[in-house]
Amino acid sequence: MPDDMVEAHINGVRNALAAGWRVLERGGAALDAVEEAVVIMEDDETFDAGRGSFLNREGKVQLDALIMDGATLRAGGVGCVERVRNPVRAARKILSESPHVYFVAEGAERFAAEHGVELCRNEDLVIAREVERLREYQARAAAVDPTSRAEGAREMGHPGSSQDGNDLFAPAVSHDTVGAVALDGEGNIAAATSTGGTLNKAPGRLGDSSLIGCGCYADNLSAAVSTTGWGEPIMKLVLAKWTADRVAAGNLPEWAAQEAMNYLKQRLNGHGGIIVLNGQGQIGIAHNTPRMAWAWKTVKSDEAGVNRGNSGMEP
Repeated sequence: MPDDMVEAHINGVRNALAAGWRVLERGGAALDAVEEAVVIMEDDETFDAGRGSFLNREGKVQLDALIMDGATLRAGGVGCVERVRNPVRAARKILSESPHVYFVAEGAERFAAEHGVELCRNEDLVIAREVERLREYQARAAAVDPTSRAEGAREMGHPGSSQDGNDLFAPAVSHDTVGAVALDGEGNIAAATSTGGTLNKAPGRLGDSSLIGCGCYADNLSAAVSTTGWGEPIMKLVLAKWTADRVAAGNLPEWAAQEAMNYLKQRLNGHGGIIVLNGQGQIGIAHNTPRMAWAWKTVKSDEAGVNRGNSGMEP
């Protein structure tokens, strides 16, 4: 994230943390807490989720989200929705009111509307900052080589040739997917992840965020996990489930989070970030990018930042 966006990111994750903590403070469920936290970030134009998300190649916002309950392993996900302001709300409706796990595109929007989620126009999700960002990126790509397929390769999740140094998937490029993990008073954990995907993506492209076990996972017997970053490598490694399995094997979330980032880099040269929480309230935060905004709170203390620093905390 750029220097001038650090404060906005920290404020954003702090606001999300406060919303989730309010749910837990009054005895609410972890599932409700992660939903409310993610809604705050979807409504914050700082992040690549909800209004203000990156635009696809055609200048539209397409959103993905997943939410998962560690107590029951029930999950709900949506992909490529264009008329849902808060996709995590639609995902929660699927988890709670459908025998299915995943709906996409028009079918997801129809399900959401039938279950009380108000639809919006896609134009309502588009902001001027992102219109200009897309215009600049496409202009630079065309200037490098108008006949090259490198731009198309990059938007599909492959770095391609990057003669202009503007690699969409470079570690320094902001991705800004949002996520939350929580542990409630009943000992249950939950996770949620929401995203607008990558800049200039091909219409219909799905990343890791809303895929169960890739960008999001929760199981009371292991951990709640949410990831951010370059989606294609994360999907190939099923990284959220990989990390949860390390916790189930007896490793601390701090170690599992750091190892997940090492594995992502070493195996597929991928980059991103991850948050991990187990049933004992132990937390892991790690990223192999220059920065990632994060915040955590327990009954004893709280902290927020953009560097991994103390990436493992005790409750």
